[in-house]
Amino acid sequence: MDDISVIIPVRPNEPALPALLAQLEGRPGLCEILVMEEGSRARSLNAGARRAKGAFLWFLHADSRLESDSIEKLRAAFHRQPDALHYFDLVFDDAAGFWVKLNQWGAFWRSRLLSVPFGDQGLACSARIFARCGPYDEACAYGEDHLFVWQARRAGVRLHAIAAPLLTSARTYRDKGWLRLTLLYQFRWIKQAAPEAWALLWSRRS
Repeated sequence: MDDISVIIPVRPNEPALPALLAQLEGRPGLCEILVMEEGSRARSLNAGARRAKGAFLWFLHADSRLESDSIEKLRAAFHRQPDALHYFDLVFDDAAGFWVKLNQWGAFWRSRLLSVPFGDQGLACSARIFARCGPYDEACAYGEDHLFVWQARRAGVRLHAIAAPLLTSARTYRDKGWLRLTLLYQFRWIKQAAPEAWALLWSRRS
């Protein structure tokens, strides 16, 4: 059954989009591909979720690239755990250098040990679970995917690692500099995560 809606937030004239669409179009398991440009990532993600017809939602970045069996593994994960928030393992493309590969390693352990995957890991859940823990926070300046994960955890939604790679581009690190961007991202996610982790701990104690 084709029951997965793919939601892709984009910027104007997104150069990476055609390659992803070529991988998605006509693939079994997908009922629609929604390319959303609503002025911000959070608004685009929420608008796509509202329009989606599928029982399951898969949020992808425009520069994501699939393996040949990515959709099959996602469908199997939905079948086994329909009430979980699923994510893939982040893998950077072959053009990524040694230092960017350290970020890939860090993303793996951040996800597995701390249960904090990011949006470039292909977050996916049922429409019912999204209604329970969404929407994405449209008021935040950045990190809407990160905050959505915390919302899901506070709602009691289990996170599940599909244990399969989802390829993404290292272009931003090359353009803006690995060290500068890595320090900025680390500062931002830890700044967001600290109050969220405290709120989660408090809710569990209560």
